[in-house]
Amino acid sequence: MEWNFATAGQLAAALRAGEVTSAELTDEAIARIERDNDAINAICVPDFDRARAAARDADQARARGEDRPLLGIPVTVKESYDIAGLPTTWGMPPHRDYMPAEDAVQVSRLKAAGAVVLGKTNVPLGLQDIQSFNEIYGTTNNPWDHRRTSGGSSGGSAAALASGFGALSIGSDLAGSLRTPAHFCGIYAHKPTLGLAAIRGMVPPPGPALPVEHDLAVVGPMARTARDLTLLLDVMAGPDPLTLGKAYHLTLPPARHERLRDFRVLVLDDHPLIPTGSAVRAGVGRVADALVDAGARVERDSPLLPDLTEAAMLYRQFLFSGSVARFPVEAYEQLQARAAGLSADDQSLDAAVLRGMVCSHRDWIEANSRRELHRHGWRQLFAEFDAVVCPVTPTPAFPHDHNPDPRERRIDIDGVEYPYFDQLVWAGLATMPGLPSTAIPAGRSPEGLPVGVQLIGPMFEDRTPLRLAELLEQKTGGFQAPK
Repeated sequence: MEWNFATAGQLAAALRAGEVTSAELTDEAIARIERDNDAINAICVPDFDRARAAARDADQARARGEDRPLLGIPVTVKESYDIAGLPTTWGMPPHRDYMPAEDAVQVSRLKAAGAVVLGKTNVPLGLQDIQSFNEIYGTTNNPWDHRRTSGGSSGGSAAALASGFGALSIGSDLAGSLRTPAHFCGIYAHKPTLGLAAIRGMVPPPGPALPVEHDLAVVGPMARTARDLTLLLDVMAGPDPLTLGKAYHLTLPPARHERLRDFRVLVLDDHPLIPTGSAVRAGVGRVADALVDAGARVERDSPLLPDLTEAAMLYRQFLFSGSVARFPVEAYEQLQARAAGLSADDQSLDAAVLRGMVCSHRDWIEANSRRELHRHGWRQLFAEFDAVVCPVTPTPAFPHDHNPDPRERRIDIDGVEYPYFDQLVWAGLATMPGLPSTAIPAGRSPEGLPVGVQLIGPMFEDRTPLRLAELLEQKTGGFQAPK
């Protein structure tokens, strides 16, 4: 049997039944990587010798009667996670030789669950792009069209999964970095509720790896099926054992419903700040049709929805307010001068970026107060709805664009160009208030590219969008391997 595109659940069942060994699965995965990775460049740091040793250990553990959630299953890890003995660079040339001394907390959890780590997956410079390329490891291509991006910043992980390089991967998400690569590559990813999964050891080199609470960033699972997302989330979820984990144990509530017809869903495909391309709009429509056909209650508008324009502006302010912390004083003063020259009437996305870069702590507190109002609005909305279906980005995967000045890049939406980073407004819809969101495949564009949507759910009830994703998988076809 061809195991490389089997789900993690199928592999676990086959391992338990003795149909295959972890050593065999690992050798098969490595053979596929060695055959296909030169064209995709998803795996940037292979760790095959240790993977084979871990697979042998997993087989011996199973022979002793042990059984763990991921025992013997080959996986990959985003390059930005610390793994002892492997470089962590975040694609930054000055840190190409940095070697962390210990594993990130999520890598430790993978290994404790029995996973076999095949290696690390590629990222953009500093994790700050919607593509995955850097001077150290080069460019990751989309498995469906090598002329196009696999997304960023977890683009290497998404491309690896779509190519059959391991059954699972772990990534991170600040600006759609889990969801956008999933959408571009036709796989599944889940951005958990802010703070649900410990993030220590996913830190720019050279560290230190401290148990810091992040404002927007999360870590989360990536897979080829919705059920595998749940399997991996259960391994990842929980507070850091150095801090809240000393006192608290996490138990996620079950999903609100078990049948599609019981779900109440708000479907959005229009944003006031950027149009939705026809291919993505069609993908949202296919999911909406599947929900209606199953008997779910589907609405296209609600007065309870928080203001999308203000949400995007707040997201930009939070996203970019932390990006200038290490800027030289002279560069920061230039930004302050530019921001001071903005007209009070300028409420563009670019103005929000500039204001965010130079916002004072007083400004941040005021913005955070407005964020809390948005969170309250979402709580009210999720009293009436169980999930929100909307785009991840306005388009399918776009052609590689390595212009060194991202401000000069443009995104083509049905023949009209828009500023490159404006496509982040949909990702920010869930990120700004810290809501969970599951990216799922939703068919193909007329050019044959994958199209995805995101299912945004109520805070901390992560199983609600995951269960909805699993039910929709049966209706929309789910993952398909690139041809």
